[in-house]
Amino acid sequence: MRQLVPVLNVVGFVIVLFSLTLTIPLGISWWMNDGALQAFAEALGIGVLAGGLLYLFTRRHRRELQPRDGFLLVSLVWALLPVIAAIPLQIHFSRMGMPLSFTDAYFEAMSGLTTTGSTVLTGIGELPVSINSWRCTLVWIGGMGILVLAVAVLPLLGVGGSQIYRAETPGPMKDEKLTPRITSTAKGLYAIYMSISLLCMLSFKAAGMTWLDAYAHMGSTMGLGGFSTTDSGFIGFASPAIDFVAVVFMVIAGINFATHFYAIRHRSLGTYLRCAQTPIYIGLLAGSSLFVSFWLYITGVYPDIWQALHYGIFNTVSVATTTGFANTDYATWPLVLPVIMLFVSSFATSAGSTGGGIKLIRMIILIKQARREMVRILHPRAVNPVRLAGLPVANKVIFSILAFMLIYGGCIILMTFLLLLSGMDGLTAFSAVFASLNNTGPGLGEVGPAAHYGHLNAFQTWVCTFAMLIGRLELFTVLVLFTPEFWRK
Repeated sequence: MRQLVPVLNVVGFVIVLFSLTLTIPLGISWWMNDGALQAFAEALGIGVLAGGLLYLFTRRHRRELQPRDGFLLVSLVWALLPVIAAIPLQIHFSRMGMPLSFTDAYFEAMSGLTTTGSTVLTGIGELPVSINSWRCTLVWIGGMGILVLAVAVLPLLGVGGSQIYRAETPGPMKDEKLTPRITSTAKGLYAIYMSISLLCMLSFKAAGMTWLDAYAHMGSTMGLGGFSTTDSGFIGFASPAIDFVAVVFMVIAGINFATHFYAIRHRSLGTYLRCAQTPIYIGLLAGSSLFVSFWLYITGVYPDIWQALHYGIFNTVSVATTTGFANTDYATWPLVLPVIMLFVSSFATSAGSTGGGIKLIRMIILIKQARREMVRILHPRAVNPVRLAGLPVANKVIFSILAFMLIYGGCIILMTFLLLLSGMDGLTAFSAVFASLNNTGPGLGEVGPAAHYGHLNAFQTWVCTFAMLIGRLELFTVLVLFTPEFWRK
């Protein structure tokens, strides 16, 4: 308990901070008079009260967080914030005479905060504007991580933020800082994130969206989450201009935000070329998009080359960046194409971006390590370190990546078997786990781009929910809590 109580103190503060974001949909509901005002007002009161009481009851036990506390804090926050986020959904649906179970409401909120974009809801276009805005706001908040924002404020409480930032930051290279102080780092990241987000919203508006649609889809695009304001999503817009804007900002959001930070600070596009990930990331997206497009053309799915490029590029970039938007039902394409797109989604996005998956930098290091082993077999005495951007990669980083990949594969196998045992068919089970763990959203089969997760039973829904959580926090942050060593002094 001595280890847990100081962490709960910070959890209480973060819950209050997160609950205040409910003022955004509350304001929209008041402005639009869409009938959901009371649901958001009650949720705001519950969140602030619960978080405030937790903070007050534990404030005597405040202390500087230790490294292990960061993992516990991040896991608790990401497990508890969806509870607060789900409250307005449950209240609204209950008042409408269509009760939403806690399991489904929690899944929806977790999907938003982890930027997965899976949904259990139907008739989304008939929901109040504020409810849809809240869903997309969750994606935007989850994009950079609520804790990256929180570490900019935690020093006011006398609680260091470095351990939290290390546990929350995606990717294996967690020691790099943009500025000397961790608080300045968080502020710098959010300044870049909000600036690009504003540009994205203005671009959607210029392309033909309403202001509210532009705001909602900005949140989903920058967070790479894939929530939309209608069941049809981008199919309903039927606008090449809107599709183009989405592709541009999905690509931008899949790049390490530290790279954006340096490029803007030094006013140099050369920063992107010198980045170890960005050129490969762009090449991977371009290559896979062109392959899918030309395959669609030569197989006659789209007899017009420009139409094939339009649908091929949009959907490949969307899935590869783990966003999950769709402007057509790509599940009707030759099966090899959706499988390729899902495969690319597992590693395409850069570490430090808002995307999911194992991150491109891990794949780069794994390939370099495999090549080094081949060289070592031929030349046992050769000194051939793995290098990234000209600098040697420490063996401890390589070992951690190898362990990560082992656990990643094991999680996919284990959770797929759990869904198979629950009665789900093989294609749906594997793709649901794969899409949830990589925070991609739509899978194949019964959870494809034209379907949803609402038909899953409670057990299946919780398996996918857990997969989203550990995928967003990159496995170790959560799974380390289940080891006896974590709880020993």
